[in-house]
Amino acid sequence: MSKRNNPAAKSAARERLRQERERQAKRDKAKRQVIVAGSIVAVLAIAGGISYAVVQANKPDGWEAVRDQKLVQPAHTTGKNGTTVVVGKDSAKKTLTMYEDPRCPVCAQFEQSVGTTVDKDVESGKYKIQYVGATFIDNNIPGEGSKNALSALGAALNVSPEAFLDYKSALYSAKYHPEETEDKFAKDDYLIKVADTVKELKGNKTFQNAVEKGTYDKWALLMSDKFDADGKKYGFGGTPTLMMDGKVLTGSDGKNAPMTTEDFSTAIGKALAS
Repeated sequence: MSKRNNPAAKSAARERLRQERERQAKRDKAKRQVIVAGSIVAVLAIAGGISYAVVQANKPDGWEAVRDQKLVQPAHTTGKNGTTVVVGKDSAKKTLTMYEDPRCPVCAQFEQSVGTTVDKDVESGKYKIQYVGATFIDNNIPGEGSKNALSALGAALNVSPEAFLDYKSALYSAKYHPEETEDKFAKDDYLIKVADTVKELKGNKTFQNAVEKGTYDKWALLMSDKFDADGKKYGFGGTPTLMMDGKVLTGSDGKNAPMTTEDFSTAIGKALAS
C-alpha cells in the first residue's frame, strides 16, 4: 500500500488544503478591504475636491471682495468710516453738499462751467463744501471707472484737501474726462497720468502706490453707500445733486442742478439767505 494513500497521509493532505484555503481567504479579505478603503478615500477626495471648488467658485472676487478688506480711511476725513469729506474755512457757517459720480458727463459739465465759482466761494469763506462720491454709473454702464476714480480721489485727499479739489477738477476737465461709455478711469495708469497735471500729485509715489494697490477701494465703496443712503433719505438718485440745509438746489428749470454760473449764483444766494 502506497504511503500516499494511507489514512494518515490523506488526513495530513486534507489539513494542509484546509489551511491553505484559510490563508487564501484571509488574503482575499485583506485585498477587498484595501480596495474598499481606497474607494472610500477616492470618493472622499472627489467630494472634497468638489466642495473646495464650490467654495472657491462662490468666493467674491474683484470689487466684491473689497468689502471684506480692512478699511483704510484717507486723512482729512471724519464721520463714520471716514465718509464725511468737508473742505473750506471753519468760519463758514453753511455747507454745500455736492453729490458727484466721477464718470458722470453732467458732473463734468458742471465742473467746467461752475467749478471755478465754487472754488472762489470756498476760498472766500462763503461756505464749505462736503463731497459725496457716487458709483452708480458702473452699474448702469458696466465698468469700474467710477469706483476706481473715487478710490484715487481718496488717495489725493490723503495728500491734502487742495490736492483732492485740484485732482477732481482735472478728472472732470474737457481734456481728460472720457465719454460716459468709455471706461478710462478703470485704468490706474490713466488716473496717474491725470494726477501728474496736479502739482502736489505729480510724481508722488505715495499717491501712485495707493492708486495701484487700491488702498482706498473699500472707502470708495462705503462712500458710494452713503450716496445711496442719502438719495433714499432726500429723494434723489442722480448726479450732480447739490444740497444745502437738507434742500436740493436747482437751476432756473426748478428740476436739475444749476449748470451755469448765473443759475448757480442765484440758487446759492437763496440757500445762503434762508
